[in-house]
Amino acid sequence: MSFCCGASMIGTKGTLKHYRTRIHNVPILFCPVCHRIEVHYLVENEYEILAEYAHGDGASEVDFHDYVDESDKALNENCVNNEEEDPMQIVQNQIDMSLDLLTFAKEIGDQEWEQQLKKRLIVLSQRRHKLKLKRTPGGTI
Repeated sequence: MSFCCGASMIGTKGTLKHYRTRIHNVPILFCPVCHRIEVHYLVENEYEILAEYAHGDGASEVDFHDYVDESDKALNENCVNNEEEDPMQIVQNQIDMSLDLLTFAKEIGDQEWEQQLKKRLIVLSQRRHKLKLKRTPGGTI
């Protein structure tokens, strides 16, 4: 699993910019708390090679999928969640994991980690609240 700031990262595909070249459909990992994005470690080398060649050729846009075989199912095996899942379920899973980690942090007496987890829980709770508002008619609960 890939983690960032205590939250598990979500597997998805996105567009990344390398200098002036946009590279579409890159397998990435996304942190739902701090919004950090990183290229999936299983395709990181391929991404760097493609990005350098595309930039060197002066291409403004390329599709990662056209140049790299990503049929390897291992791309999503290390992700707890992926973008095809229900956003509410993803947030709830993140909250559940953070609560489990908070319990452990309290057990070992790591106050700094407790504070970090509490901040993450606040962010995730706000996100869950926004999702609930979107799902109700008129945006009210």
